[in-house]
Amino acid sequence: MPLKTEVAVDAAAQGNRQWISTSKLATKVYKAGRAYIFNNRRAFVISAHVIQAALANYLAFVLRFNFILRLEYLRQMLSYFPILLAIRLASYLSFGLYKDVWRYSSVDDLMKIVKASAIGSLIFFGAVRYFYGDKGYPLSIYFIDYMLLVMISGGGRLFIRVFNEYAQRENSGKRVLIFGAGDAGEMIVRDMKNNPEYAYEPIGFIDDDPYKKGLSIHGVPILGPRSALEKIARKHGPEELLVCMQSADGTVLNDIYERCNPLNIPIKTLPPIADVINGRVTASQIKPLSLEALLQRAPVRADIKPVRNYIAGKTVLVTGAGGSIGSELSRQILEYGPSNLIIFDRYENSLFKTDMNLRELMKKNMGINTGWAGRITTVIGDLLDHAALDLLFSSHRPQIVFHAAAHKHVPLMEHNPMEAVKNNIFGTKNILDFSNAYKIEKFVMISTDKAVNPTSIMGATKRVAEMLTINMDRSSSSHFSVVRFGNVLGSNGSVVPIFKEQLKRGGPLTVTHPEIKRYFMLIPEAVSLVLLAAASGSGGNIYVLDMGEQVHISRLAENMIRLSGFVPYKDIGIEFTGLRPGEKLFEELFDESEQLMPTSHKKLRIAAPAGISSPEELSRHLAALEKIVVSGSKDMLIDELRTVVPTFRRAGICDAANT
Repeated sequence: MPLKTEVAVDAAAQGNRQWISTSKLATKVYKAGRAYIFNNRRAFVISAHVIQAALANYLAFVLRFNFILRLEYLRQMLSYFPILLAIRLASYLSFGLYKDVWRYSSVDDLMKIVKASAIGSLIFFGAVRYFYGDKGYPLSIYFIDYMLLVMISGGGRLFIRVFNEYAQRENSGKRVLIFGAGDAGEMIVRDMKNNPEYAYEPIGFIDDDPYKKGLSIHGVPILGPRSALEKIARKHGPEELLVCMQSADGTVLNDIYERCNPLNIPIKTLPPIADVINGRVTASQIKPLSLEALLQRAPVRADIKPVRNYIAGKTVLVTGAGGSIGSELSRQILEYGPSNLIIFDRYENSLFKTDMNLRELMKKNMGINTGWAGRITTVIGDLLDHAALDLLFSSHRPQIVFHAAAHKHVPLMEHNPMEAVKNNIFGTKNILDFSNAYKIEKFVMISTDKAVNPTSIMGATKRVAEMLTINMDRSSSSHFSVVRFGNVLGSNGSVVPIFKEQLKRGGPLTVTHPEIKRYFMLIPEAVSLVLLAAASGSGGNIYVLDMGEQVHISRLAENMIRLSGFVPYKDIGIEFTGLRPGEKLFEELFDESEQLMPTSHKKLRIAAPAGISSPEELSRHLAALEKIVVSGSKDMLIDELRTVVPTFRRAGICDAANT
């Protein structure tokens, strides 16, 4: 069925465009004539106004005397012709009608014609009746002349506009089917018709409102609902599908996308009207449908009162602020009005970028929201540097700490296990110790689903970091908790940016295994839930975000190829390269030993930790790990991690890859 549909769509597209090729000569003639007129525009417009005024006056006499114009009336008409034309021209010039571009004539232009003609007729009446004292000039001529002039002048402009719209439709225009016969759809069709240089030809609307079927907008018919898409596409042969449903969420977009898949027609979309200057969308803003749009779920509220009460007026520290999660955490925290936001990272370039973005955001919002009265403090430092951390805490006295700094790339950490242990375990221990020593209010560690039943060194080190955080809560007067979630879309080094780069090079897209699956969530949504978890309850909990369903990476690759306007395995290939060191086929959010508990928010759950080593036992393991890191023995390091994390089951492929 998809093959038949593709053939039918292609045939319809070719058949519907045959008439355009026959109009090439007319288009060339039109363009040449328009160029000549534009080069001599002012003279042409003034001449046209004079001719229109003369024609209207002549036809007024002809109509008044039933198409029999006797010599005496002809002489009367001609005797006042120069006066009439001079008055008409002066009134038109005073209203600036010679400046208008006729191809864009509107109701405002028509009103100017009505006013200029009315004033000209009144002046002409006064001149003939009272200045020259000619009471024999027929009174009805004044009115008929006025009405005819409005019709001829306004009608001429309308003709130019209509002719221009149709004459410029060349065979390069893409036939576009538009989803959504609302405000955005109306604006985009109007813009396409007024600006043929965009090379789009709207052929119809798709809209689920049954009352709109059979109607039209700007001459473009509303063809039916989403359910009839395949039938409509077969009949009309669109080359692109443009989504103009501003209220469409991820569910609606996914449904549209699935219906379009068999047709192999590119899907484009528009930005939300709220993101567009003056709320006006145009054809120049059309862009491919993004993967982010397909994964978009119901948003978390932008301003959550418990989070504002938790952050406003506080000094907040974010470690790893140069990373994907850390930078978005910093941005959202800033919107809740902290007295001081400290952004901390050891990488200068990424931290500089975050700093610049935050200051631009603060500058933009200062004066609009009184909560933006705090300051931003940027600190470059290393979590392994005790002196730097001591100076940071003693100088700024943070009250809330969000710990997002970590090494996270699984294959890299398989080959650099010492760095994974130093940064993810000892770096976390250091920030925990200083947070406890300086009696902060609350500490939130960002963890990963790879810490659950880990098969990689990175996952095992993050599991140890979770244990350290929960143990610290048990022995401290401050509150320490963990927020665990899976992959976020578009983070540094994630699969989506890699696929985009491979698409730019023409493919193929590389996937490690046909069955590999991952959780995905948009970064802003994940961070909103992290803040909500931080503001909820006391410490000692592992909060787990609702990540939805896992996605096959191979299907993700196919979707990205289709969204780029190509056909998977035909235009762009997909290669399977084999699992990388430490990589799982699928991820888990909960350990079998953890007890699941609900929270007040449906997108947040608690994994009540169990089987965590005691502080004393964990300290012994940390001392052993510290000695191993100094000695540099990789095998001993892995054995010790297996002892600390009993669920650590390093895959055989990983061992083979690292021997």
